[in-house]
Amino acid sequence: MLHIIAFYLFAALVIASGAMTILSRNPVHSVLWLILAFFNAAGLMVLVGAEFIAMLLVIVYVGAVAVLFLFVVMMLNIDFAELRAGFVKNAPLGVVIALVLVCELVLGLGAYRAGIIELGTPSGEVLLGQTNIAQIGELLYGRYLFLFESAGIILLVAMIGAIVLTHREQRSARGHQNIAKQNARRPEEATELKQPVSGQGVEL
Repeated sequence: MLHIIAFYLFAALVIASGAMTILSRNPVHSVLWLILAFFNAAGLMVLVGAEFIAMLLVIVYVGAVAVLFLFVVMMLNIDFAELRAGFVKNAPLGVVIALVLVCELVLGLGAYRAGIIELGTPSGEVLLGQTNIAQIGELLYGRYLFLFESAGIILLVAMIGAIVLTHREQRSARGHQNIAKQNARRPEEATELKQPVSGQGVEL
């Protein structure tokens, strides 16, 4: 019974948060609703026993992608005075959402301790006494170690190639400055004494 309540609560909040992400007129509020949707989706993954996917949703999507969206949105031309003015008006809604999140955490933890939701008979091998994170780790660093390391090397080469292609030396109109050549100059090469005749000036 606890699983069913937790499932419908997380699912309803995912749908509601997704709808508010689209319908919200303020882009900052849209990103915050998106973060709430990611958290509830992670709760659904925990209920079905996919802790690894839940962790990826929180760390990658909430911790990286959504925060990046928030930084980009905050760089736009947004009237922050209007946002501060609406803080007091929206404070009760924020308190309600915070209480709902706390209730979700308590309910999700209780449902997880009670056991995962059985979605059907698994088609692969299931090792008793191991979580799916441990099984994924054994597969990645065991059977598929070569492919996993090869993918990492390919991504590293792609990153280095992107840096090399985008890095270009900018030569100014005055010419390129050679620091080593300047440091190697001796005083007799850098200065030249002139003995001009009085009244004729100096040729530069």
